[in-house]
Amino acid sequence: MTPPLRALNPNEKARDEEQRQALDALLGDGVIGARFVRVDQTGRGSVPNGARIDLDGQTEAGERVPLTLLLPATMRGPVPAIVYCHAHGNDYTNSRLEVLEGRPSLQGPYAPDLLDAGYAVLAMDMPAFGERQEPGEQTRAKAHLLAGKTLFGQMLHELVCGVSFLTEHPAIASARIGTMGFSMGSTHAFWLAALDRRVRAAAALCSFADLGTLVESGAHEGHGLYMTVPGLLGATSTGQIAGLAAPRSLFIGAGMQDWSTPPDAFARARAELEAAYADAPTSLRLHIEPDSGHEETPAMRKETLSFLKEHL
Repeated sequence: MTPPLRALNPNEKARDEEQRQALDALLGDGVIGARFVRVDQTGRGSVPNGARIDLDGQTEAGERVPLTLLLPATMRGPVPAIVYCHAHGNDYTNSRLEVLEGRPSLQGPYAPDLLDAGYAVLAMDMPAFGERQEPGEQTRAKAHLLAGKTLFGQMLHELVCGVSFLTEHPAIASARIGTMGFSMGSTHAFWLAALDRRVRAAAALCSFADLGTLVESGAHEGHGLYMTVPGLLGATSTGQIAGLAAPRSLFIGAGMQDWSTPPDAFARARAELEAAYADAPTSLRLHIEPDSGHEETPAMRKETLSFLKEHL
């Protein structure tokens, strides 16, 4: 049985909502409450233990967003669903199909495990990736910044559109929506949980570090231009952003040899995150491996699936 969530008191709700609105303004793309204007089915097929439905979502800005919805083979009423956020890896051919095909840094694709566990899965190509490689990341990011917006904001806007789509789908249990991802997908997952209170649980693998500490050391250079949000460091921090998910469930998987998660930057983000979860400690799970790098390990996969089963 999915555990109940601790209720926020009115002061906590007002404070957190004010912080979400401030982040929304910095992102500059109307993230909170975003919805696709329309969603059209483009194909249907089968995958092991489930069905595959390909879709095109259209945003208010006129962007076409290719989507893939996976449904488990055995469904008795509405099922929980996961928004799967794909990675970056400087490989722009990478796409929503990561959930079906995997990548070298993962312990195989996630679709078989998630479908076997009875989850529906929604994955989408982020702008500059997969079927949306043109225009590229730098071209998109610069155009957004010149317009007072951000590419990161567009990405989160589209992910929130995905959550909205799931909440209205008759096959989905709207109160049991989660998100997960690796690397760039990790960043998307905890930001999505922070900004959208409809996300009940989030699993963020191999990218969780305080941005200010990364900048001080120059380690931020390893991250893509998509992450650039003007004014962010003066307003908040990674741990505080992820902490907006509280008291909802959050899993952080990290390796201390990971270039994207230096120990000092992870320590600061962790301290702020744990402070945010002080009143809901059982909703936060950390899986830390001292000797692993920017990769999912078998133990991390096991803990991720266990977390989703317990909290979603």
